[in-house]
Amino acid sequence: MAPYCVLVARLQQVLSKGVRRYHVAPVLCQRAKVAMSHFEPNEYINYEMLEKNINIVHKRLDRPLTLSEKIVYGHLDDPVKQDIERGKTYLRLRPDRVAMQDATAQMAMLQFISSGLPRVAVPSTIHCDHLIEAQLGAEKDLRRAKDINQEVYNFLATAGAKYGVGFWKPGSGIIHQIILENYAYPGVLLIGTDSHTPNGGGLGAICIGVGGADAVDVMAGIPWELKCPKVIGIKLTGELSGWSSPKDVILKVAGILTVKGGTGAIIEYHGPGVDSISCTGMATICNMGAEIGATTSLFPYNHRMKKYLSKTGRAEIAALADEFQAHLVPDAGCEYDQLVEINLSELKPHINGPFTPDLAHPVADVGTVAEKEGWPVDIRVGLIGSCTNSSYEDMGRAAAVAKQALAHGLKCKSQFTVTPGSEQIRATIERDGYAGILRDVGGVVLANACGPCIGQWDRKDTKKGEKNTIVTSYNRNFTGRNDANPETHAFVTSPEIVTALAIAGTLKFNPEMDSLTGANGKKFKLEAPDADELPTLEFDPGQDTYQHPPKDRSGQHVDVSPTSQRLQLLEPFDKWDGKDLEDLLILIKVKGKCTTDHISAAGPWLKFRGHLDNISNNLLIGAINIENGKANSVRNALTQEFGPVPDTARYYKKNGIKWVVVGDENYGEGSSREHAALEPRHLGGRAIITKSFARIHETNLKKQGLLPLTFADPADYNKIHPVDKMSIVGLADFVPGKPLKCIIKHPNGSQETIVLNHTFNETQIEWFQAGSALNRMKEMQQH
Repeated sequence: MAPYCVLVARLQQVLSKGVRRYHVAPVLCQRAKVAMSHFEPNEYINYEMLEKNINIVHKRLDRPLTLSEKIVYGHLDDPVKQDIERGKTYLRLRPDRVAMQDATAQMAMLQFISSGLPRVAVPSTIHCDHLIEAQLGAEKDLRRAKDINQEVYNFLATAGAKYGVGFWKPGSGIIHQIILENYAYPGVLLIGTDSHTPNGGGLGAICIGVGGADAVDVMAGIPWELKCPKVIGIKLTGELSGWSSPKDVILKVAGILTVKGGTGAIIEYHGPGVDSISCTGMATICNMGAEIGATTSLFPYNHRMKKYLSKTGRAEIAALADEFQAHLVPDAGCEYDQLVEINLSELKPHINGPFTPDLAHPVADVGTVAEKEGWPVDIRVGLIGSCTNSSYEDMGRAAAVAKQALAHGLKCKSQFTVTPGSEQIRATIERDGYAGILRDVGGVVLANACGPCIGQWDRKDTKKGEKNTIVTSYNRNFTGRNDANPETHAFVTSPEIVTALAIAGTLKFNPEMDSLTGANGKKFKLEAPDADELPTLEFDPGQDTYQHPPKDRSGQHVDVSPTSQRLQLLEPFDKWDGKDLEDLLILIKVKGKCTTDHISAAGPWLKFRGHLDNISNNLLIGAINIENGKANSVRNALTQEFGPVPDTARYYKKNGIKWVVVGDENYGEGSSREHAALEPRHLGGRAIITKSFARIHETNLKKQGLLPLTFADPADYNKIHPVDKMSIVGLADFVPGKPLKCIIKHPNGSQETIVLNHTFNETQIEWFQAGSALNRMKEMQQH
């Protein structure tokens, strides 16, 4: 049955053709039920509750609200009594839905199964995008992935069917593109088990990346806790034009705020420049906000979003959003904790890297900088696509560049790969000729999946340790992330700049100023690309790749073989024994950047994401040991021999010895993968002590019963030596806001005491005491 607003609209249209015209009150349209997604016709958007909660908070705070605050506070579990102070209090929230990608869904569903609950409490989906390795091309790679990952795909499909979770099969596309096309809408609060979940902010949504344990809480119907975010405002003026693209906005912002400048904050874009950016362009900007540590990013609802909703079959949602638009934009006069202004008319194309996504360069300068720094200027591979830049508009702009080169008889000098964001995008760019143009210029179209962006790349053109450069339209470029080669210098930029650089084959090419030489020997300049943001015709949905949860789930079974090397049922972690943590050995003192890629590598290790013991063999193998400057080489304090980090941790665990990791700044930045918290807990770790943490990783550590602690004085990092022992004391009086003490015991018998801060609230302290958040959930169920 069509929603009431649609019936009303049709009725008015019919009556307008006759002699009489009837008036239908707008309030009736407001009361219409509109489905959150056409895949879930009985799950409705509840703007009335959002409005009610916003009004309560408005009255309490008596001040204008940012858009971020409206949506977040609009989902409070108790808007009347909830303490609200940006950057300080913890909020208890009721998200609308959950999304999980297949690599993290394995552990999330294993934890949900362990909870004993019969079905999920909110609409939830699983998306198969992480386990498809780029090797030969879309068709062959997908077929191979289905074969080698059959056990995992079957587990996820049957678990989804049994517990009421929608299942997107391999080949469907990347989780964030699927969410944008089908599930995100203005005002929704969605959590996803991937750090780039904020992509949905391009549709005016609050979409937040979390670990699997957070997803389990929401699927279990438990209020989800989030530290009340600060709000950073990015005011956009002017308008994009020429070679400048939405990607350049976030590349510029990353250069300004750095990889930790957004930690604990939501990035809220506003201002007159917003209207010059397409909906999918806004999604690109929000997606890469993860690289500056932001909780999430979003844009206010506008006509660009309405146009995208209508084109993706959701005109009814757009009509409803129009009715509630006042709650989907910031209040006039609202205040931000920090304000940055960017004039889009002055923004130049950017390229960031290598090795970190906040090292920003104008494209015009990067060649000179590369020569000065000794970075390879010849480009081996150009790669476009990924969850950040794989929209119809992105592919169209890249094809516009490629078409010009082909007209002059040129193809790419570098290898060139293309990753469509979804089956819908793939089918549509095939129909409209973009895919053919990109193939003709030398591109290989890969499967609708994450692929090389997350290290799923069977790269053959270089050997490990060989210095080389690649340019991508991806979001991350940490050391070894794409191909496991620490000498690969990866740069991130827009798809059209990647395409131009791949054609030229060098970082020294600036498409705004430099010329290419055609096959006829004549020089020519590439014109700035222009492409439609949405197809003229309707999107081609391609193959049907969605599995609905069955109405009758009584006969569904989920089997995990006890001999499986891919999946392993979880055993509960041990409870805290009520004592201080005495004489902890230091497994490793980490030097410099330590992302979740360093802590729990992806690539070939992805196949073990459902088997905690097996994947623990990659624990911290990428982290640099300050004692010897090497990766995956630490001193065993009992044998005095150096060996791999996981082996040393297992040796300590076997001998009943607890240990600690000491880290540097922004420890755990990058992916949301909770394996980076599960693995140290599984192998006997009890605390991670650093100068500062990335938000998601800090929460993940707490969820698994570990102690993420920070130096009250960052200089105390220098007092600790890898051969020391550490005792964390004061746990009997462990309360929110009260620091703990740590006694450092040096080998010569001397010792000193330092202060360690923490951000635990009362609920999180209960997680620690119970051994994990999951243990605490079970205790509550029993009582």
